Amino acid sequence: APQSRRALVWRGVVLNILNPKLPLFFVAFIPQFVPAGSPISLLFELGLGFTLMTFVVFLGYAALAARGRQHLLHSERAMNWLRRTFAACFAGLGLKLAAESA
Repeated sequence: APQSRRALVWRGVVLNILNPKLPLFFVAFIPQFVPAGSPISLLFELGLGFTLMTFVVFLGYAALAARGRQHLLHSERAMNWLRRTFAACFAGLGLKLAAESA
């Protein structure tokens, strides 16, 4: 079922907070850039900077994907190319599956 934008954003936030890779990255990578004896707030500043840069990059990806989607859906030539590519991929996977020995 379609979800509201707010629900999708909230789901993404919760998913990223609960994702164990992100806290492990911050614990393993960012402390290398914090001098010994400096306050913990510097670690939080670096983490916040990384988070903000990532957010901006992902917004750019989303805008590019939305623009590309519209272009792709309205181009009959591109849609025919995609259909043929997917058909070839599925045919190849089918042949590979048929050639597999049990």
